[in-house]
Amino acid sequence: MIEPPLPGDPRVERWLLRHQRPTSFILHLIGIPPTLLGALFVPVYLTMLSWPLFVLALALFVGGYVLQFAGHLLEGTDPGEIIYFKRKLGRPYVEFPPVRRSHQPPSGEPETTLGG
Repeated sequence: MIEPPLPGDPRVERWLLRHQRPTSFILHLIGIPPTLLGALFVPVYLTMLSWPLFVLALALFVGGYVLQFAGHLLEGTDPGEIIYFKRKLGRPYVEFPPVRRSHQPPSGEPETTLGG
């Protein structure tokens, strides 16, 4: 018997809602692995105390985060880490991207239609 698909995880659904632009999504797909890899290199660095390994781990971690923050800048939202601190401080934040229309006329000009 074929089972129906399971409902999506709400955390994944929320993440997808926050990353709607293809460019932002791709920047996150590229940026998340080096961020995680850089974080995983920290215990290795602490064991070996290797300066080149520390520089590599730091470059991967910071570079991955820069790509993700660039995605949020393009999306017009605050990154999740920033949202956490803004919530704690009672500051306003933008969690979901503003609604975009497929076509917006230049400001001050009425929308026109072709034809009669």
